[in-house]
Amino acid sequence: MKKKIVIAGGTGFIGQYFEEKFTKLGYEVIIISRQSHHLPWTDHLGIVKALERAEILINLAGKSVNCRYNDANKEEIMDSRTETTHILGTAILACECPPQLWINSSTATIYRHAEDRPMTESSGEIGTGFSVDVAKAWEQALFAFQLPYTRQVALRISIVLGEDGGVMTAFENLVRFGLGGAQGSGNQKFSWIHIEDLYNIILFLQDKKDLSGVFNCAAPHPVSNRELMSQLRRAMNRKIGLPSPKWMLEMGAVVIRTETELILKSRWVLPERLEKEGFEFTFDTLEKALHQIVKSPR
Repeated sequence: MKKKIVIAGGTGFIGQYFEEKFTKLGYEVIIISRQSHHLPWTDHLGIVKALERAEILINLAGKSVNCRYNDANKEEIMDSRTETTHILGTAILACECPPQLWINSSTATIYRHAEDRPMTESSGEIGTGFSVDVAKAWEQALFAFQLPYTRQVALRISIVLGEDGGVMTAFENLVRFGLGGAQGSGNQKFSWIHIEDLYNIILFLQDKKDLSGVFNCAAPHPVSNRELMSQLRRAMNRKIGLPSPKWMLEMGAVVIRTETELILKSRWVLPERLEKEGFEFTFDTLEKALHQIVKSPR
């Protein structure tokens, strides 16, 4: 029987990358999605069948937070995470041979705005506000299930960098058009992870049969926003980048219908548990990551 992996919400930037990588490893990859040509969320029996004898379930489902936080969007952001997680947990309970590992997305945004010290799984302080409430509810939805045969892991994922998608497109466009200076104070920390390392974390956790719980997914060397933009300008061979003060970002966020939290919150997150367990990052510094991403032909 062919090896099988199920990716829920697998049509986005990260999901497509994972699908390609696991397909190359010889897995049958089943995608659960609201999009056509995939297994729909409403098909409970189909989801149970897909999960039977699957090695891993990876849940990436959730409405993008790149929007204005009005009441309708906030409700959809929350429900698209907690309800899909509940659907998956219920389906696992119905399996005769459930997946050995359930990896659910969470977010590094769960920690407070931190410019004074880094946040780890053991010493990090949970923040306040809507985004934090979403992250807490998301993790609670996962760990509410008692699954004796399935390890449950929540990945507190920082900003994911990679080619041809994600936030890199927006950052590169800023630099390309001369707006690649510091954003806000520029002092806010930027915790990030290369998408290849995120994929390798999945393989690492699959192999480490004794690991479960919460893991920070962030490269071990975060940088300030100012340093991020400086390194990106250097990688793209652009000497000049105009800064964007907070008032300008607030105005721009309204125009493009997003929130400045995505840029201005200081995320200072370290991968304490992963490093303690022996995980080694391929892209441990931003310089290495940008060298791989920016130099690649487009």
